[in-house]
Amino acid sequence: MTTRLDQQIAFLTEADKLKTIVRATELTDNSRYENSAEHSWHLTLYALVLADQAGPDVDINRVLRMLILHDLVEIDAGDNPIFGDYDATAMAAQEKAAADRIFGLLPDDLHQSLRPIWEEFEAAQTPTAQFAKSLDRFQPPMQNLASGGGSWTDFNVSEEMIAQRVGTKIEIGAPALWSYAKDRIATFFAARTRP
Repeated sequence: MTTRLDQQIAFLTEADKLKTIVRATELTDNSRYENSAEHSWHLTLYALVLADQAGPDVDINRVLRMLILHDLVEIDAGDNPIFGDYDATAMAAQEKAAADRIFGLLPDDLHQSLRPIWEEFEAAQTPTAQFAKSLDRFQPPMQNLASGGGSWTDFNVSEEMIAQRVGTKIEIGAPALWSYAKDRIATFFAARTRP
């Protein structure tokens, strides 16, 4: 007979696989690419430290839950870099199937508690989810700036591409963070075009 604790440990053991999903963003020291578990941890730290950037309707405790859970689906679906070439509809279907399987490992009450947090993050309709999504888009540019370009170089990214694919999402939930990033990104690209 499978006990509640068996189910909890099965989920936690499965979640460990997130450490094996390599992302396109390098660590700030350029020593290697980060994995998705490291990214999720770093985002929760971003939320704690940058909580003062959240609007009045944002629940930071819920943001922390979203950020620690949001990439678990990558265990099955993999990471799709924002500047990569992929089918967004197919990716969404893969991630939904992954959420069904992974959150399905949990006891019913935890499944009913945690799965909706992941869904709220994905929908990005509430102020809390919008802030969480903004942090998810803000952290990689900060790492790319610290590492001298990182994935921007790998994917031949322009300043305009960053504004379109990343900036709009950051600005929705954290306009001051986008203003901060935009200025630094502009300086980075201006320095690259000088002779």
